[in-house]
Amino acid sequence: MEEAVFRLEELLFPSVADVTVLSIDVNDEAVRIEVCSAAAGAACPGCGSGSSRIHSSYLRFPADVPSAGRRVVLCLRVRRFFCRDTSRERRTFVEQMPGLTRRYSRWTERLRSTLAAVGLALAGRAGARMASVFGVSVSRSTVLRLLDALPEPEAPAPRVVGVDEYATRKGRVYGTVLVDVETRRPVDLLPDREASSLAKWLAKRPGIEVVCRDRAPFFAEGARAGAPQATQIADRWHLWHNLGEAAERAVARHRQCLRILVPEPAGDGQERDEPTPSEESLTSPWKSDRFANRIRARHATVHAMLDAGHSRRSVGRQLQMTHRTVKSLADAARPEDLFHGQWQNNRTSALDDYKPYLDERWNEGATNAWKLWEEIVPLGYKGSYGIVSAYFRKKRTSPRPVTAQPPAPRLVTRWILSRPESLTEIEQVRLKVVLVNCPELDALAGHVRSFAQLLTERQGDRLPQWLDAVRRDDLPSLHTLAAGIDRDRDAVIAGLTLPWNSGVVEGHVNRIKMLKRQMFGRAGFALLRKRALLAS
Repeated sequence: MEEAVFRLEELLFPSVADVTVLSIDVNDEAVRIEVCSAAAGAACPGCGSGSSRIHSSYLRFPADVPSAGRRVVLCLRVRRFFCRDTSRERRTFVEQMPGLTRRYSRWTERLRSTLAAVGLALAGRAGARMASVFGVSVSRSTVLRLLDALPEPEAPAPRVVGVDEYATRKGRVYGTVLVDVETRRPVDLLPDREASSLAKWLAKRPGIEVVCRDRAPFFAEGARAGAPQATQIADRWHLWHNLGEAAERAVARHRQCLRILVPEPAGDGQERDEPTPSEESLTSPWKSDRFANRIRARHATVHAMLDAGHSRRSVGRQLQMTHRTVKSLADAARPEDLFHGQWQNNRTSALDDYKPYLDERWNEGATNAWKLWEEIVPLGYKGSYGIVSAYFRKKRTSPRPVTAQPPAPRLVTRWILSRPESLTEIEQVRLKVVLVNCPELDALAGHVRSFAQLLTERQGDRLPQWLDAVRRDDLPSLHTLAAGIDRDRDAVIAGLTLPWNSGVVEGHVNRIKMLKRQMFGRAGFALLRKRALLAS
C-alpha cells in the first residue's frame, strides 16, 4: 500500500519533495486532491531558522494544471509554526512547499509557469483565450502581470554578435536587436538605435570578437567606439541589395536605350486619318451600334407622329421628351445627321496643346495619368484630371496600341542581377540586345557579374580592383556606391571574406514584427523585450 501511494505522489507531484496525497475525489467537473506536507518542520522566511513546533493548521485551495479537461483543485493542509527567534515581532510563520506554492498565491507553481509560457507565446488577449480552452479562467491583464513578474533575462557575452534595427513605429521610432550569431539566440534589445547606446552595451562585454551589421553609419560608429578589438563585418545581403538599387538607377538613366527592344508596328506603313466605325464603336459608347439604333428609332417615331398630324408639344408629352429633344429629332432629315459630329470627332479640347507632350511621355513608359496630369499643370494646362485620365484610358483600351512599351528599368535590372542560367531564352536574347546597343549598360552588367563572383566565392581581397574598375566607367550611380563602400572598406572586405553574416538577425527582426502585431502595436518596450528574449 505504501508503494502504491509513493507511485501516486511521484505521478502527481514529480518535482515536489515531502508531500503526501491523502485522497482523490473525481467528478464530472473537477478533480479534488487532498495533500499535506510530510516534512518534520519548516524554515522561517524572516530569519531563516528552522522550527518544528506547530502552532496551528488550516486549508488552502490552490488551483493546479487541469487534467483530462477537468479543473484540478488541491485541498492543501498547511501548518503554522512558532519562530525560534523571540526577538522578532512576528512569532509565527506558515510553511510553503517549494515547487508547489508561494505566499498569497491562488495557483500552484506549475500552473503559474504554464500561464506565463502561454503569455510569452500569445500575449494578453490570445493567451487568455487559449487558457480558457484548457480549462483555466484568466483575464488578459493577469496574463500580462505574470509576464511582468518574470525575472529579467540575463544578457550573455557572445563571441560573435549580430546587430540590426527594428521599428516600434515605422519611420519614427526604432530600436536595436542584438543576436548571438553562433547560438542564433537574441541576447538583448535596446530601446533606440543610437551609436552611444550600442557602444555602451558592447563596452561591458570585452569578449566580443566579431560584430555583424549592415552599412548603417550609427552601427559602424557604435561598434568602433564600444568594441575596438572586434572585427566588423558588413552583411553580404545588404551589399548585394545596395548594388541592386544602384544598378536600377543606372538603368533608369539610360531609359532611351531600352526602346530598341520595341518591335515596329505591324501594317502596310500607311497612317489612317479616319478610324473605322468598328474601332470607334469600341472606344466611345456614343458611337456604338446600341446608341445609334436608339437614335434611329426615336427619329422614326417622332417623324411618324408629326406626319400623322401631332404637334411637337403633343409628341413630347406622349413620348416624355423635352421640347429641345423633339426639336432636334424633328429638324434632322435623317438620323445620321444627329451624330455626324461625333463620327468626325472634330471638337476641340483643353488637352489638345499638351497631347504631343503626353504622347512622348507615354512612349517613354510613363503610364500613370495622375503623375502626368501633375506634370502638365505647371506647363499651363487648365483642364481637369478626368480629361487626362480618359485620354490615357483610350490609349490602354485601343485595339491598335499607339506604341509598344519598352521594358521597365526594374525588369532590365532583374535580368542583369539574375544568374544567366535562370533567365528564359527570350529574356537572354532581349538582355543581349540591350547590352550590345548600350555600352554603359554592358559595362554595368560586367561590374555586377564581377561583384557577384566576389560575393559568392568570398574573394574580398579583390574588392579594391573592382572599385578601381567601377570608377573608370561613366556610371554615376555606381560611383556613389563605390564611394560608400570605400568609406567602410575594412568591414566590406571582411564581409566578403569571412563566413559570418546577419541572416539570423533579420529573422529575429521579422519575429519582433510578429510579436508587435500580436499585441496590436501597443506593447511597451519592457514587455516586448521579455517576449523576444524569454520565448523559446
